[in-house]
Amino acid sequence: MSRSVQVPITDDLPEADRLDGTSHPRNTPSVLGQQQAEETLLKALASDRLHHAWLITGPQGVGKASFAWRAARFLLTRDVSDGNDMFGAPPPAESLDTDPDDMIVRRALALSEPRLMLLRRPYDEKNKRFKQDIPVDTVRELHRFFALSVPDGGRRVVIVDAADDMNTSAANALLKQLEEPPAHTVFLLISHRPSRLLPTIRSRCRELRCAPLPADLLVAALAQQDIDVPEGTSDEALCTLAGGSVGRAAQLTLGEGLALYGRLIVLMSGLPDFDRQKAIALAEWTTARDKPERFDLFCDLLDMFLSRLARTGAAGPPAIEAAHGESKLMARLCRDVRQAQSWAAAQDRLGAKLRTGRAANLDPAALILDTILEIAATAKGRASA
Repeated sequence: MSRSVQVPITDDLPEADRLDGTSHPRNTPSVLGQQQAEETLLKALASDRLHHAWLITGPQGVGKASFAWRAARFLLTRDVSDGNDMFGAPPPAESLDTDPDDMIVRRALALSEPRLMLLRRPYDEKNKRFKQDIPVDTVRELHRFFALSVPDGGRRVVIVDAADDMNTSAANALLKQLEEPPAHTVFLLISHRPSRLLPTIRSRCRELRCAPLPADLLVAALAQQDIDVPEGTSDEALCTLAGGSVGRAAQLTLGEGLALYGRLIVLMSGLPDFDRQKAIALAEWTTARDKPERFDLFCDLLDMFLSRLARTGAAGPPAIEAAHGESKLMARLCRDVRQAQSWAAAQDRLGAKLRTGRAANLDPAALILDTILEIAATAKGRASA
């Protein structure tokens, strides 16, 4: 008798591959903006060239996990012989749509489908936190998964979310499975930074690239999560700040990121001088003990600010502002390529400093104030150059 190796879902058990405040990617009703990836997969299936391993890449939050789950539901409900029978084969599918009432689909959503395996960072209930990475023991569960019989036959699907999270031992264990994959098995590896994966893993996968979303589709994808764009915020501004990432846009909207970036622009508007009291207030707000995620959000937004500032010297100020007054500020602070190089160097230096300070458990408020001082010093140096 077959059974699933998945850990049962409970309402109080966090999931490492789900963003707080949103539903899990497996529950996304449709995937917007990834038609090219969908067509590539369908064409491979129709031509009997369905590769055993697919590396789903693209910026974080653009819908890679949602696409992987959509593909998994389709592959699980599609007969293995579809597309390669000489007689009686159904016509090629035009989409990855599946019937939500199909029992396989319903079991997949509940993580109880015996032909589906999900590999992700485990949750440590004792310490109430996620593991830092996907350990080798999690990947070794595949041996048991493949050893179980499946009464109705069909494909097996393995989703790895995200492959970047695997430690070295886990990556090597997965590589062995990719080198000698079981029959009728499809691996779907989600990767935000494929360059960090083992070259041997990349070489055994076919890539499916997911692209950033334009503003209209990004807003529509947010609506699927019941997230509304804040009043007074343009869709284009949100898309610009989020880089076309739905996940990023959700974080900015739910985590007060739009307001935080606006405060950052206001603070920087006086550079090379700045209002010290506003800086202290910003540092205190960002490092509130009951909101630990704000510090990471600040680091990301500061990195984005410096990146957009550096690009201004080469390509001109942003055509679409992510906050009021941003373009005017950046045009003043970065007028040419030479200044752009200086700001790019500051971006690298300050980003490394914040990461190191965070890892060393330094006072986060002091880190932010010190970072603002260094930005002011850089602006003063550029003004006098």
